[in-house]
Amino acid sequence: MLSNGAFDVSSLEQLETYIQNNIKYIDYFVVSSNLFECALELALRLFPTWKKEDLELEQCKDGITNKLIKCTNKPLGFSILIRTYGNKSEVLIDRKQEIYNIVSLSSLDLSPPLYGRFNNGIVYGFIEGKVFSVADLSDPFKSLLAAKNLAIWHGTDIAGEKKPNLFITLKKWLKEVTKSYDNDEKFLKHFNIEKLNKELISLEQELVKVNSPVTFCHNDLLYANIIYNESAKKVSFIDYEYACYSYRGFDIGNHFCEFAGFECDYSLYPDEKFQMQWLRHYLNAFNSTRDATDEEISILYREVNKFALASHFYWGLWGLIQAQLSDIDFNYMEYAVLRFKEYYKRKDEFLSL
Repeated sequence: MLSNGAFDVSSLEQLETYIQNNIKYIDYFVVSSNLFECALELALRLFPTWKKEDLELEQCKDGITNKLIKCTNKPLGFSILIRTYGNKSEVLIDRKQEIYNIVSLSSLDLSPPLYGRFNNGIVYGFIEGKVFSVADLSDPFKSLLAAKNLAIWHGTDIAGEKKPNLFITLKKWLKEVTKSYDNDEKFLKHFNIEKLNKELISLEQELVKVNSPVTFCHNDLLYANIIYNESAKKVSFIDYEYACYSYRGFDIGNHFCEFAGFECDYSLYPDEKFQMQWLRHYLNAFNSTRDATDEEISILYREVNKFALASHFYWGLWGLIQAQLSDIDFNYMEYAVLRFKEYYKRKDEFLSL
């Protein structure tokens, strides 16, 4: 699959060569306590013709992993985003893969361009539009735009090992949790490591039987990672740090879990009627030569709801790790508790589908 003639996005070698030759690296470390001054310094280094007095900086606070500054050159009407990685977030995120993702997706017009790299972050393009709200996820029109865009994502051929790493990641994270919470009273009040290990083994055994197709997945399609452009009537996905090859069912099931928002209000989890319509639209976009059958939609419905359980496990472990590492003001422990609570509540129901 060629990308605008620049390189073959399915070739890791060509991708690496392109990045080294075309994406500027700045030897600079952003200090989180001095975000604005550091962001200004980076912008002027990356775009040396820009003038300090022309720039306007604004912190974006929708994310709970990294720290993000929007820098706008007012005379040009042009904006960039300067993302500083969260504290020790490399425990959770493969930053090299993230760069591969952005460059590859950008070449396919599925993400903004990557302008530069620095010691603890990246600089990339800003997508015009409005960030989705939780309510937008279930909007009859906007939700189907998201379904169509996800189908496009799942049809791409991006460089990297085309094997699902979902359970590899979950096992790695569970080891990190085991190491981080040795005899921690707050943790032990809610969790048992031995039980989590047994639960993960059991869940993997159940989900591999589903035979969910492996595709290139976003893996973090919450409301804040979807941008709606009103004039173009289209959506774009942002934040590609968790994107990799994974199970189709996980990507969609995870998206449905995100209807609950950060508050984890699972009364907002989409019902069967909504899901069936969404899944029909997704399949019709993915298989553009024919309409999906009712049987195909029903099979996918069972698939995504079973994998929704893996979403709870994934972000539950993520929350436990972030509770130990992150300096962002968010109650990660409480988030983890709520995700696992919903996992156990829905487990029998979803696995019996």
